[in-house]
Amino acid sequence: MANRRVDIESQQPLLGTAAAADDDGNTITALEKAISRGCKSTADLAKHLPTGTVLAFQLLSPILTNQGQCHHATRAISASFLALCAISCFLFPFTDSFRDATGKLRYVFATFNGCWVVDGSSPPPPGMLAKYRIKVKDFIHGFMSLLVFAAVALYDKNVESCFYPSPSEDMKQVLAALPTAAGVIGSLLFVVFPSTRQGIGFPGPTV
Repeated sequence: MANRRVDIESQQPLLGTAAAADDDGNTITALEKAISRGCKSTADLAKHLPTGTVLAFQLLSPILTNQGQCHHATRAISASFLALCAISCFLFPFTDSFRDATGKLRYVFATFNGCWVVDGSSPPPPGMLAKYRIKVKDFIHGFMSLLVFAAVALYDKNVESCFYPSPSEDMKQVLAALPTAAGVIGSLLFVVFPSTRQGIGFPGPTV
């Protein structure tokens, strides 16, 4: 009996058969568990994006895409909306904030010479202008935000159904792998090049 048990165990495949129970008691394989964790990590990447853009995307995406049932006009509107969200994600890392003499929070847009105050009020003191000047790292952050937004948008079922209602097998594999890959790359870049700006959509400085 012992030899027979060893033979049976040796015939089992090495991957894909290990199973575990999830929170609801359903049996899931190790592969399904890994995919679930990857999807959850991709969804959590939204915290790296401007909150206003994420909120607008989550609210308007089901409406503009007609819950994934797109026609020519709906698809054009959805593509324009995604382009606007992508542009805002790229530009928002160039924003910053400071508190004026009265303690009121002011938002600025970084320029090569210093900064431009969004509401048209007085700029920060001249000695602080160099702090808000555009740096190479700002372009890196803009590119990272664009990557993360692409991961979140491609993972959205309404967007996927709108632009790829009947994807081929190759396209299904691309749509399954691309969001996670873009999200992982964006997250790693965020860790390597952390942002110090407190721009629009992020908490402002406390002092």
